[in-house]
Amino acid sequence: MYHAVGVCELWTKGDESMDARVEDRQRPVDKEQRPAPTRSRRGRVLWGLAGFAVAALIAVGTWYVVTSPGSAPAPARGGRFAGPPQPVGVVTVGKGDIRLTLDALGTVTPLATVTVKPQVAGQLIEVGFQEGQVVKKGDFLAQIDPRPYQVALEQDQGQLAKDQAALAQAQADLARYQQMLKQKAVSAQQVDDQTFLVQQDQGTIQADQAQIDAQKLNLAYAHIVSPVDGRVGLRQVDPGNYVQVGDTLVIVTQLHPISVVFSLPEDDLPQIQARLHAGATLPVIAFDRSGKTQIATGTLSTLDNQIDTTTGTVKLRAAFDNADETLFPNQFVNARLLVDTLHDVVTVPAAAVQHGAPGAFVYLVGADDTVSVRPIETGASDGGMIQVQKGLQPGDRVVTDGTDRLRDGAHVTVAGQDGGAGQGAAAAAAPADGQAGGQRHRQGAGEGGGQGQHRRHDNQGQQAPANP
Repeated sequence: MYHAVGVCELWTKGDESMDARVEDRQRPVDKEQRPAPTRSRRGRVLWGLAGFAVAALIAVGTWYVVTSPGSAPAPARGGRFAGPPQPVGVVTVGKGDIRLTLDALGTVTPLATVTVKPQVAGQLIEVGFQEGQVVKKGDFLAQIDPRPYQVALEQDQGQLAKDQAALAQAQADLARYQQMLKQKAVSAQQVDDQTFLVQQDQGTIQADQAQIDAQKLNLAYAHIVSPVDGRVGLRQVDPGNYVQVGDTLVIVTQLHPISVVFSLPEDDLPQIQARLHAGATLPVIAFDRSGKTQIATGTLSTLDNQIDTTTGTVKLRAAFDNADETLFPNQFVNARLLVDTLHDVVTVPAAAVQHGAPGAFVYLVGADDTVSVRPIETGASDGGMIQVQKGLQPGDRVVTDGTDRLRDGAHVTVAGQDGGAGQGAAAAAAPADGQAGGQRHRQGAGEGGGQGQHRRHDNQGQQAPANP
């Protein structure tokens, strides 16, 4: 009974909710309260078709590029190229001389720079030089009024004459006293006193003579001359001024010979000293600030006697004749010291040496015009040539141009000629000028490590091999 009543209540509630929903559907709805429509199914279909079309076009384009007659599949690493041989530039390895040089920034330093100052005071009455004039040692420069010192000299000369007369009188009295002492006419004490008086007069004469010499020296100081050969600078004092001791009149700078002072690391000192102890004369070349134009050529004259602990360098001085006066005092120059020359060593152009995982290497061209990666040990470099200590022999052909796409085992053709031996021989035989690139060179050691020890590196055409 209770169950039937519950079912009837549920049925009645269901009918009421059904009627409410029907009324809601029939009730008009305002446009502002109507919810926004969702993305239609048709739009999603259109976007899907567009994506599919783009993917199809990409696939067709890729298939066309891969299967077209003009394209070739990439070869496997380490295998031979299926495409046409690659044109390259080749040189033949030869022998030549490599110069070991050290570069440093130097300053042109005169061997003598003299500041002319008066040693006596007085009025400057005459100047005997023109600004910028080249003078010789002993040439007249300036004159200080000598009259006060001439008068003092005459006074001292008069005093000397007076004291000389007193000395003569004392000596005559001493002679008489000595004679009278023999006759017992005077006492011995009187003779001794007269002897001491004569010695005092002799001392006075020496003092007078010293005063005369001092006045003569002042007169010499009043006449100022050049102490060295050189060029006169700008005048500091005009005639008519009263100058004191220590005032600067002019500066005279020696221009030839002249020197260049430069510093090198202390690590370079042993090889320089070894050459100097062997009696070798080490040439030094001075270049301009850019390092391209040679200014003068000289020789190393001396080393400093100690190392600068703050920089770890030692100073060196090179002497230059400078007859044409191309070197000017305090000018900054690039000094290049030739330490030694390696004769008849195996050399290759710097463009042929590459760097990668095995270190330094070259692309060696075989008899069948295929290239192979050949590790080498490099030494010193001179300009555009590098010494090869191990790995190559004279007559080997190496690639210098076109190495960017080479791989081990690739077929090549020599651009412009069949073998390239003539071109390589000419390049190997050409003397290095030591000036290209403004490099600093030194001998290297270790496999592939010589190139890293150069003061300035050659970074031309360096590429790691794909499959060494």
